[in-house]
Amino acid sequence: MRGDERSDLGEYLRHHRSRTAPPDRPGASPLSRRRVPGLRRQELADMAGLSVEYYTRLEQGRAVHPSREILTALARAFRLSSPERDHLFRLAGERTPPSRAPTTKIRSGLRQLLDGLNNVMPVTVHDGRLDILAFNTAAADLFGPLFGDGRFGRNIAHQAFTATGLDKVLGTKGAEQLARVATAELRKALSHYPEDPYLRSLFRELTTKCPEFDRHWQKGEIGTWSSVMKHVNHPTKGPLIYDSEMLHDPENDHWVLLFTPHQP
Repeated sequence: MRGDERSDLGEYLRHHRSRTAPPDRPGASPLSRRRVPGLRRQELADMAGLSVEYYTRLEQGRAVHPSREILTALARAFRLSSPERDHLFRLAGERTPPSRAPTTKIRSGLRQLLDGLNNVMPVTVHDGRLDILAFNTAAADLFGPLFGDGRFGRNIAHQAFTATGLDKVLGTKGAEQLARVATAELRKALSHYPEDPYLRSLFRELTTKCPEFDRHWQKGEIGTWSSVMKHVNHPTKGPLIYDSEMLHDPENDHWVLLFTPHQP
């Protein structure tokens, strides 16, 4: 670790220590006041299971190459979010920890966004494993049933290759586009969560049962299509064209798809 990196790491630790609430102290007077905000070094060291001498050296940039175990303990003591934890590891010159599985519960603010846009545009939310978590009434009206049967019934990649009637709803080109995008997204998901049993099972099922999936997989594409034009054959409104825009909530690894009518 270079000297400037050690300095950056120490500054990052001091910053989070100043923002971390001190633990409750039995018998302490509620009128007591601290001269500085946040935790004392001794308190943080105790919470992380480190000696105060070693922690002080980290803040001062005098400790070289803290171990991954120490970094994990510090992240836990500071209650860092995933992006904050990853930044801590990078400052220490370490690979970021493997990503955890995305949360399956969406934020209340995001739920309010879906409901508030019911009369404006279709919106769907899926997680980093491509499972649909939520959608508003406008999305259900546009696409029809969004869930299938079985363990992978909520999964976009599984639906892209197993759902019946997609070519009628999206057209031949639209169904092919969905299969291509879903395959590339699944490859990205597997790279983020390589040991996730759900994704590994999904991949095995698609590989063994869906020749079309294997055809797309062999192309080796990976990534996110943030903006896509989507053609939809609505049963009562006829042919519709939407521009879809994908937004990411990195903390929870949730993806929000907004569908706006295409303006030629």
